[in-house]
Amino acid sequence: MLSRLQELRKEEETLLRLKAALHDQLNRLKVEELALQSMISSQRGTETISSQPAPEQLCDMTVHVDNEASINQTTLKLSTRSPMEEEEEEEEEEESDS
Repeated sequence: MLSRLQELRKEEETLLRLKAALHDQLNRLKVEELALQSMISSQRGTETISSQPAPEQLCDMTVHVDNEASINQTTLKLSTRSPMEEEEEEEEEEESDS
């Protein structure tokens, strides 16, 4: 019984670390999104694109954050390559197909 409790505590610690890591990654992605939106708007010469989601989207996001079924159905696309490398590879594939 005691070993099971210790095992569960270790699992909890691991999950909390994973949660923190995912939260950090989400924040980095938000910053990257803002940077990309800024670049797009400066190239178009338009005003800055609002990064704040609409209130109904915000409500949907909070519902899905703690919805286990929704989380389990989410497809994760994890890669060790940078988006630039993937884009270059796609361009090379397109050129070789031509």
